[in-house]
Amino acid sequence: MTTQKKVVVTGSSNGIGYLTVLTLARQGHKVFATMRGSEGKNAHKKIEFLEIADSENLAIEVVELDVTDDHSVNKAVDQIIKSTDNIDVLINNAGVMFVGITEAYSLEQVQQQFDTNFFGVLRVSKAFLPHMREHRSGFIINVSSLAGRLAFPYFGIYGASKWALEAYSESLKYELAPLGIDVAIVEPGPFPSGLLYSGPEEADNHILGNYGDTAQTPKAILSNFDNMYNGPGAPVTQDVADAISHLIHTRVSERPFRTVAGLDFGTIELNNSTEPIQKGLIKDVLQMDHLLEVKL
Repeated sequence: MTTQKKVVVTGSSNGIGYLTVLTLARQGHKVFATMRGSEGKNAHKKIEFLEIADSENLAIEVVELDVTDDHSVNKAVDQIIKSTDNIDVLINNAGVMFVGITEAYSLEQVQQQFDTNFFGVLRVSKAFLPHMREHRSGFIINVSSLAGRLAFPYFGIYGASKWALEAYSESLKYELAPLGIDVAIVEPGPFPSGLLYSGPEEADNHILGNYGDTAQTPKAILSNFDNMYNGPGAPVTQDVADAISHLIHTRVSERPFRTVAGLDFGTIELNNSTEPIQKGLIKDVLQMDHLLEVKL
């Protein structure tokens, strides 16, 4: 029988987050489905979750949380902790994707991209970590991307936010291990989750004009993804939710730091080749091998 865990999922109104909430709740876990606009544009998603929870007798609680807003994050964490004292798993899933000519995005747009994909993870993690440290237990899963390991043209701003997330997550894993807290990354390939069209168009039309016909390439890329999503053998977003579930149910001593879900474009090989180098740095160069295992 599965031991019930208390789980928080950010960005649960659609895609990976939505499926992860339902997957874990149906496995018997208590899930806090957090989203922004739960009383506004996503009110129908809140109602949908509550109706499913009622009909299937699932433990789902919808909580308003905007990862880009300090007050919203702190209010949500206070509500959750008052309800359950501490959480076992935090899944930082909320994200947006900017696809376009990298130079043509304004600095304000770049900041918006990072505010969700990078600083949003920091905000939520920093808000929950004091409670995890107090209980000397917890598991943080950060949803990254293949674009956090490989460089894709026209995904430059999105990729930069995910590369930053990867570095933050790995450093955090080492630092939290002696405190009984684990960290892992899930790296989805392309999935029809709605993420692909979640970002705005480039703001600087003058720069776009200097790129000529190349400026239309990002739109062609999006069209190619649409064809793949609607064709035979299309990737299934549920695979990412299943990968997250597998991590939660894997013993800490056997749990990988990076898990690729779906098409990998060589990322699994890349991860396997760099892992010994990274561990060698920690163990042999820095002589901090005590940071390689979570102390339970």
